[in-house]
Amino acid sequence: MNILFVSLGCDKNLSDTEMMLGMLQKKGYAFTNDAETADIAVVNTCCFIGDAKEESINTLLEMAELRKDGRLKGLIAAGCLAQRYQEEIQREIPEVDALVGTMAIEEIAAAVEEVLAGAKHLSEKQAASGKTETPHQFWNHFRDVNSAPPVFRDRILTTGGHFAYLKIAEGCNKRCTYCIIPKVRGDYRSIPMEELEAQARMLAEGGVKELILIAQETTLYGLDLYGKKSLPELLRRLAQIGGLKWIRMLYCYPEELTEELIEVMAGEEKICHYLDIPIQHASDKVLRRMGRRTNQEQLRRQIHRLRERIPDICLRTTLISGFPGETQEDFEELYRFVNEMEFDRLGVFAYSQEEDTPAAGMQDQIEESVKEERRAELMELQQAVAFEKAESMAGQVLTAMVEGKAADEDVYVARTYRDAPEVDGYLFINTTASLMTGDFVKVLVTDSNEYDLIGELADDWEEVR
Repeated sequence: MNILFVSLGCDKNLSDTEMMLGMLQKKGYAFTNDAETADIAVVNTCCFIGDAKEESINTLLEMAELRKDGRLKGLIAAGCLAQRYQEEIQREIPEVDALVGTMAIEEIAAAVEEVLAGAKHLSEKQAASGKTETPHQFWNHFRDVNSAPPVFRDRILTTGGHFAYLKIAEGCNKRCTYCIIPKVRGDYRSIPMEELEAQARMLAEGGVKELILIAQETTLYGLDLYGKKSLPELLRRLAQIGGLKWIRMLYCYPEELTEELIEVMAGEEKICHYLDIPIQHASDKVLRRMGRRTNQEQLRRQIHRLRERIPDICLRTTLISGFPGETQEDFEELYRFVNEMEFDRLGVFAYSQEEDTPAAGMQDQIEESVKEERRAELMELQQAVAFEKAESMAGQVLTAMVEGKAADEDVYVARTYRDAPEVDGYLFINTTASLMTGDFVKVLVTDSNEYDLIGELADDWEEVR
């Protein structure tokens, strides 16, 4: 029995997908990447912004056609879109056989078994209404979004095995006015430190060299469980695990960065000098409307402090262009800020008007063309900054992790501490030496090509292999 998994959206969704794969493998199911040979398709959906929602809907519709034609025996929708739009999916895409909510992923095996058995269960709402003749009946698996985060150690890595994501918490308490996440993922709930340490050890024993900590916000880890921000303690524990070489943190809110956390970053050799700090904007007026808990002066101080304490730190951030009420003056203020701060990595999203969020009902919504125009201007500015920073790396020796080899060329693809998977650039190594994915080597940077670096093995490259 073959199951096709399609994981959409963020790396937190991918972590859930890997846990679902592990649960199904224990039940004896096999997997395929080919929809034509699949018996059941599971789509782990996303609804964070409009583009992600559209991708999820289109993927479900594509799989629904295969279900309608009988080429699929079953279709299951999981994740954020399934959680948020339960009734709409049941009404508009009747080919979907089961829905699995964000906090019920441990029930994926039960959902698959019900679908395969051809069960035609009514939802509670349908049963209460007494309706029995419907085009299709759904098998629903949902739990309170504030229930304990599901945790499983059985997991199939989809990242190649040399790096893995470790989700340390679920949900968010920030309530930014543009964000739907608290409604579909609940309040902030940390996963116990002992459980995370056990997961990390298992991953390291399985060959994982780089561990990437993720959550809606990693910097608040432990506050709910231990009464204080405990990310520094978690990092110290993880750094003691043999086999791990890099520990990377994503989604660190700038206002929550403590002196202790910076100390641990600076002092622990395994922790990458890389920080992802989503700031979203730099105009104080816009930040207030967004519900953010910082202002431009605080952002400046935090960035300067990080660069002073960790001189080689690589800073990534994300911005939103065209938020409701953003004037041309607000945008120009953001533009100047980006130009002055010279972030190493930066992404920009055009504001997405998400229903059921406070921002969706705000006055002074911005036209789509203006949002996109401002986004393009910011990205053009950042492109020049990024290209210049890449050029400045020439002559430096960096440790890099090999990701793979270019076909029919003596070129290996690698990443440095400055590059998170999927979102940042690469280092291309010209060499005839035989390297393996997951190897750590020293590389002399010789050139750059836009966002990417080019290099050759340093004389002492074998020292970190």
